Amino acid sequence: MKVSTLKLTLAVAAVLAGSQAMAGPIGYGAATTGGGAKAAVNVATLADMAAKIKAYSGSGGLVLNYTGKFDFASIKDVCAQWKKPAQTLEIKNKSDITIRGAADSSANFGIRVVGDSSNVIVQNMTIGLLQGGEDADSISIEGTSSGKPSKIWVDHNTIFASIKSCPGAGDASFDGGIDMKKGANHITVSYNYVYNYQKVALNGFSDKDTLNAGSLTTYHNNRFENVKSRLPLLRYGKAHLFNNYFGNVDTSGINVRMGAMALVEANYFENVSNPVTSRDSTKLGYWDLRSNFVGSGITWGAPDSGTYANATDWKTSKAYGPTGYNYTASAAAGVKAKAIATAGARTNLAQ
Repeated sequence: MKVSTLKLTLAVAAVLAGSQAMAGPIGYGAATTGGGAKAAVNVATLADMAAKIKAYSGSGGLVLNYTGKFDFASIKDVCAQWKKPAQTLEIKNKSDITIRGAADSSANFGIRVVGDSSNVIVQNMTIGLLQGGEDADSISIEGTSSGKPSKIWVDHNTIFASIKSCPGAGDASFDGGIDMKKGANHITVSYNYVYNYQKVALNGFSDKDTLNAGSLTTYHNNRFENVKSRLPLLRYGKAHLFNNYFGNVDTSGINVRMGAMALVEANYFENVSNPVTSRDSTKLGYWDLRSNFVGSGITWGAPDSGTYANATDWKTSKAYGPTGYNYTASAAAGVKAKAIATAGARTNLAQ
C-alpha cells in the first residue's frame, strides 16, 4: 500500500470513529424538521409511498421509511433508460414530511418537491440510473403557481447516473442530480455523494427567470466526483458552499451567473476544470473565496462563446457578507478524507 493511500485510509477511519448522527440541518435550511417525531411508516415501493402521501392531510407530520431495493445490475444498457417513462415520487402542496431510506434500500425513481410544500427532509436514499431522461431529476425542488417550496433538507443521499453520451440524447440521457428552481428557498444540501453525473445541481431555472433572486442555499460536506458540470449552476440568489469535495470534474465546477453570489469556503478541489467560474449567460456572477484547498490537476479554459470570468487568481470578486447563521468550517485540507468517510447514504448519518 502506498504511503499516501495509507494516510487517507487512516484519516477515513479516524473520521468514522468520531462520527455521530446529525441532529439537524446547518445553514439556510436550518429550520427544517420534516415529519418530526411521528412514528415512521414502512413503504417498499414507489406506488406505496405515493399512496401514503396522497392520503396524508398535508401538515402535522409524516415520516416514510423506504425499505425497497432495486437491482442496478439489471440495467444492461444505460442508454435505454432515457427512452422509458419517468418514475417520480411527487410531494406537491404538502408539508412536514420526512422521506428516509432504510440502511440497505435503493431506488430507481426520483423525488420531486413542488409548489407550496415546506419543511421536507430527503435523507439516506440511494437513487440511480433513472428512467425518463430530461423528465427525471433524482431530486427536484420547484416552485409553481401554487407556491414555492421552502425549508428543505437534502442530506446523506447517494445519487448517481452515467456520464456516457447516448445516441439521440447526448447529455440529456440523465438529467439533474439535485435541482432547485423557480423560487425554491431556504435549502440545505449536506453530506450527499453525487457521482457519474453530467449535470449535478441546477439552482435557478433560466437566465430570464428572476424568481430565484431571493433564494438562499447552503451546500456543505458533499462529495462530488467523476462529474461534468453544475456544482452548482447558480443563477440569481445566494449560496454558501463549505467543506465540499470536488474531484474529477470535466467541464466546470461552481458556475455563478446572472448576478448570483457564492461564498466558497474551505472546499477541496482536485482534477477540476474551471473550478470557480462564470460562463454561458449574458451576465456574470460573483464569488467570495475563503481558505480553499487547491490540489493538483486544476485547469482553466474559455467557453465556446460569450462573456466569461474564471477565478484563476483565487481572489474574491465581491464580498458575500454574513451568512446569518452559525456554522463551523473545518480545515480544507481534511475535507477529502472526511467526505469519503461521511458523505452519502449508508454512512449511518456520519458527520
